Amino acid sequence: MVTTPPNCSTTEHFPAWLDAHLFDLLPCATYVCAEDGTIVYFNDDAARLWGRSPQLNNSNDRFCGALSVWDANDLPLARQLTPMAMAINTHAALRDQHITIEQPDGSRRTLMVNVNPVQSDDKKLLGAIATLQDISDQKQREKNQQLLVCETERLRRLHDTILKTVPDLVYAFDLNHRFTFANHALLQMWGKSWDESIGKTCLELGYPAWHAAKHDREIEQVISTKESIRGDVPFLGTDGVRVYDYIFVPVLGADGEVEAIAGTTRDVTDRQKLEQELQTRVEAAALVDQQKDEFIAQLAHELRNPLVPIRNGLRIIELSGSTSAQYTHVLAMMNRQLAHMVRMVDDLLDVSRMGRNKLELRKSQIAVADIMGDAIEAVRPAIEAAGHQLTINKPDEPIYLDADLTRLAQVFSNLLLNSCHYTKPGGQIWFGATRADDTVIFTVRDNGIGIPQESLVTIFDLFAQVPHNLEHCTGGLGIGLALVKMLIELHDGNVTVTSDGPDQGSVFTVTLPAPRTIAAPNIAPRITNATVPACRILVVDDNRDANDSLKLLFELLGSEVRAAHDGIEALMIAEAFKPDLILMDIGMPNMNGYEATRYLRSQPWADNITIVAVTGWGQEGDRSQTKSAGCDAHRVKPLNLSDLEELLHMARAKAGCKTI
Repeated sequence: MVTTPPNCSTTEHFPAWLDAHLFDLLPCATYVCAEDGTIVYFNDDAARLWGRSPQLNNSNDRFCGALSVWDANDLPLARQLTPMAMAINTHAALRDQHITIEQPDGSRRTLMVNVNPVQSDDKKLLGAIATLQDISDQKQREKNQQLLVCETERLRRLHDTILKTVPDLVYAFDLNHRFTFANHALLQMWGKSWDESIGKTCLELGYPAWHAAKHDREIEQVISTKESIRGDVPFLGTDGVRVYDYIFVPVLGADGEVEAIAGTTRDVTDRQKLEQELQTRVEAAALVDQQKDEFIAQLAHELRNPLVPIRNGLRIIELSGSTSAQYTHVLAMMNRQLAHMVRMVDDLLDVSRMGRNKLELRKSQIAVADIMGDAIEAVRPAIEAAGHQLTINKPDEPIYLDADLTRLAQVFSNLLLNSCHYTKPGGQIWFGATRADDTVIFTVRDNGIGIPQESLVTIFDLFAQVPHNLEHCTGGLGIGLALVKMLIELHDGNVTVTSDGPDQGSVFTVTLPAPRTIAAPNIAPRITNATVPACRILVVDDNRDANDSLKLLFELLGSEVRAAHDGIEALMIAEAFKPDLILMDIGMPNMNGYEATRYLRSQPWADNITIVAVTGWGQEGDRSQTKSAGCDAHRVKPLNLSDLEELLHMARAKAGCKTI
């Protein structure tokens, strides 16, 4: 509250027209000047804006001084007083004039100044009243709002540009299923303008009734569940009938409720067509692959049939006892070539299993020495025929693996044969194994013709062939090393190869897990020729050469043998002959091996007969079928001597000991 200060005469120094009490109530900075420009009043808000209370007439009396709007010395105060000077000078009011001042703390404030001249009844100027309102915060809000408007406009232009150029259809529905937005691509697909489309439902835009009803249900589902929904649907637009994939998404308001539904749609006609074409190609490729596997299996079966009489004949010749050097040489050569042909047939079947991921392991606790021994035994004839020197380095301590003995012997026989084939006659081959912590490392090394660097990266690929000169070409199917890699990886190991180049040999390294916790297994003694028992045997095969040769071979081993050439004949002979062992072919006329075996298993007199399927079919499905039919064992043609010996012992073991 401003009161009349002491030592001041109200009539002399304080204008009669000024009600100071009224100005004290104003919520803004206010000051008053007389007609000569002398400041006669200012309130506390004005003092705060000026940054000080001016000393009027060198006293503390703010009403009795000579501060004038014409002679303010400091710049901030002058800026605030100048509008009043203008009003006094012109006798005219100033409205909403904006000025900017800098306060003592360095901040800048924006003021809105209004000045009103005061006149007497006879139009004589009595003075002026000025109000200064701090509108800095308001100006900042206006500036922020303007920036927001500009940014919103920029984003709108950006979004409009994107939505006009994006090939997808973009749109929005209100809660009444009416379109509130549709981008250029959608309008183009409809063949309609924005004015023709806005506010319309699907049905009103010409959608078929079933299609419009479908989207109505989906929009309601999105509203009720607040979850998006996706689907695809055909639609007849300006480009004809196309298939569209779409998604409806809820737009939630501040209260968490759905206030709109946004959607995008993509034309997937071409993609679906490509997917269908791809699926057709995949199915065609799968069919070709299946046919290839069936062909390979059939080929292997057909190749095994002529191998049977060849192997039987060679064994019969061996048993005849001739000892001439020429005879022995030719016989050894024929056995090597036969073994090579059998390996190729086996590899054909294995590559078929590889393609279908059907290779299976029959693991047991086996010794590293046995793996090496079986592999060497398989390839020794070929190595000796080539005149190679084989150096063997077996581990000093017994090492046991949880592995498939047959498959690992196959791995290392393949690697040894590879070295044998690609090493010039009279070369050197090294085969060794050492323990390294919980692994065992096998190496097969040779001083052969080596491997080109560009071939090292593909040498384990299926059907890969290393290019060599014709003089070094040894043929092969290009599947042996691929099979090696597959079998080693099935054993959780790895195989690598190195070579320093042409004529520098090669080194294959195989690493397999060999935990020290694996103990030595109980190994049954191997069968020898001296322990082969005599049996009553029925040989059943529609291939007469195979049948006759196998019959003769068993007779030379001391057994009593009968022969049958189809399933019906086999049943008749078996009932009269009562054999200990039946070697049953599967694919035969009149009655196949499955049917004959099932009939025999239904007869009480056949309980103690050992029935072994001997066939060219050797895949897992074939083994399962022969087991289901009642066979005690399954052997793949051609049988070797160890097979024959094992089968004879099995038959003599009688009932209860037939399962291999």
